[in-house]
Amino acid sequence: MNCKFELEHIGINTPNAEEAAKLAELLCMMFGLEPRHGNKSEFAGPYFECMKAPFLGANGHIAMRTPDLTAAAEELKEKGFSFNMDTAAYNEDGTLKNVYLAGEYGGFAIHIMQK
Repeated sequence: MNCKFELEHIGINTPNAEEAAKLAELLCMMFGLEPRHGNKSEFAGPYFECMKAPFLGANGHIAMRTPDLTAAAEELKEKGFSFNMDTAAYNEDGTLKNVYLAGEYGGFAIHIMQK
């Protein structure tokens, strides 16, 4: 098995909504990106998610997408990785939408999501 993974975005933890907005604005200006406002975060284009409050990962999270999340999860399990199933989100039909791996990697949580 060799599931294809692509970078979806980098999530950056900030202490509050004001700091998230400032960072997102700076990243938009820096790289010519469009802002997008959310309930829990501010996005700078599709690449950076500035969290309005610290979330998983000391520094934030890395989101990876894959065309077959179920197969990707199985592949990662075979490689010895496990998942924090408390973070799993499901589609209306009951299929897995996204889930975080257990632990941190370089101060970042990692979640995989259905493309």
